[in-house]
Amino acid sequence: MAEDQATAAIETSKVEEKQPQTTEAEAPGVTRTKRIMVAIDESDSSFYALQWVIDHFSTLLLTTEGAEAERGLLTVVHVQPTFHHFAPFPAGPGATAVYPPSLMIESVKKTQQETSAALLLRALQMCRAKQIRSETLVFEGEAKEMICQAVEQMHVDLLVVGSRGLGKIRRALIGSVSDYCAHHANCPILIVKPPKEITS
Repeated sequence: MAEDQATAAIETSKVEEKQPQTTEAEAPGVTRTKRIMVAIDESDSSFYALQWVIDHFSTLLLTTEGAEAERGLLTVVHVQPTFHHFAPFPAGPGATAVYPPSLMIESVKKTQQETSAALLLRALQMCRAKQIRSETLVFEGEAKEMICQAVEQMHVDLLVVGSRGLGKIRRALIGSVSDYCAHHANCPILIVKPPKEITS
């Protein structure tokens, strides 16, 4: 049921092209690539959502020749937070503001890059195991805002995010990426709720 609704959402989704020239979608006899985007982070729930897409949309996303008519592409996106190295922090009682040394800044950035690479490698391995046609992207900034920007710029047909099961208080304080995307993403969105054993 969920698979049929999500597939219908992809088939009926229309993307407005701002350029006047003929696009791939408008060219006679050519079908535009259906693009599904999955946003991942360090949580198990985001990888559950990725696996759910692989399991339910494999016929649309296969790299084999038999799937050429559908021409689907899975885009896996990870957004790493911006490290605000310009923000001063106090270094003891009555002390003036001290800025983090460049060595610390480089260390944090390197750790972020390594984390992003590891997450995307895991995602790619999951896709390759099922012969899924995929690509990976890394952005920097506020996750919910960057995901919505990417959806609009890349003309995504369906955005899939995992639900982390935040409580009401945490959701009110830090916000929910899935809630934000549901209200701001410029395409249909599918929120995949993981089993209780993953969220607990």
